[in-house]
Amino acid sequence: MSKKNIIFIVAAVVVIALSAVGYYAYTSVFSANTDFSEEQAVVYIPTGADYNTLVDSIQPLLKNIESFEMVAEKKGYKSSIRPGRYILKRNMNNNEIVNVLRSRNAPVKVRFNNQERLENLAGRISNQIEADSAELLQAMKDQQFLAKNNMSEREALSLYIPNQYEFYWNTSAEEFRKRMQQEYNRFWTEERLEKAEEINLTPTQVMVLASIVQKETAKVDERPKVAGVYMNRYKNGWKLDADPTVIYAIKDESQKFDTIIKRVLYKDLKLDSPYNTYLYKEIPPGPITMPDISSIDAVLNYQDHDFFYFVADVQNFGYHKFAETLAQHNRNKREYVRWINQQGIRR
Repeated sequence: MSKKNIIFIVAAVVVIALSAVGYYAYTSVFSANTDFSEEQAVVYIPTGADYNTLVDSIQPLLKNIESFEMVAEKKGYKSSIRPGRYILKRNMNNNEIVNVLRSRNAPVKVRFNNQERLENLAGRISNQIEADSAELLQAMKDQQFLAKNNMSEREALSLYIPNQYEFYWNTSAEEFRKRMQQEYNRFWTEERLEKAEEINLTPTQVMVLASIVQKETAKVDERPKVAGVYMNRYKNGWKLDADPTVIYAIKDESQKFDTIIKRVLYKDLKLDSPYNTYLYKEIPPGPITMPDISSIDAVLNYQDHDFFYFVADVQNFGYHKFAETLAQHNRNKREYVRWINQQGIRR
């Protein structure tokens, strides 16, 4: 074989080899490398995770982990792992995947409502962000934080306004608490603060009364009317006589908050608890549940009427019958007691 042919063959081999390398590099970067049938998949990278942790998390979602690692190294991603929640789309290539992991931490919609205690709230939030329930509860009960906000531990639930909020998944317990404090301050506008002052209540007292209204009726359109009853009692120096506060007092006394109580008995009204509004005239020391915004605004904009009493309406379930006098109320109450006895509800 002539020297010229040898050179030609070697050159051809080199070209083929370079083409093969180039093709492999191109396909590694730009060919689809996802291995899931859904439109998208989510990768969670915990705080403090290293590259190996990332690989373990993402490998089940990829066809070829080696090609991904090659691209990740070339793009300098191995040394810049960032915690968060990342959304991969079906048929993404390695270049796109690395770009997502580097800079597109996707927020989550955090929702919560009507939790009875900080413990319940912490558990609810821990299912939606990275912080666990113990960390969240510790942050919520932190005494320095509460003192800075002029709140006791029993009042602390007031700081968390039920709604839907956008957070990054890797939000810490302290960051969550700080954001909720900001939302609380944003909620208490100058207009709302003025209304609270006009009815001689602090924002926390408004929240406590709103929590009672929340427990009394699920009907949003009835809440201002129910709030009006409690404001009439409060303004006239009466005890609030609210059954939901007695139910909460029973649960607080036993620390059995999963207990279901459908009927308040006369003996329950004697339970010595600051939450028992049949025994004490003062507004309870904290919310008995987390009130909706509609309940809070129902207190601030309570209906002006002459009713002092109400009882469940057995002919219009979910609503109540209201009365101005005790005699009228007792007639309404007899109808309710007769109905509840027929249902066999003893507790």
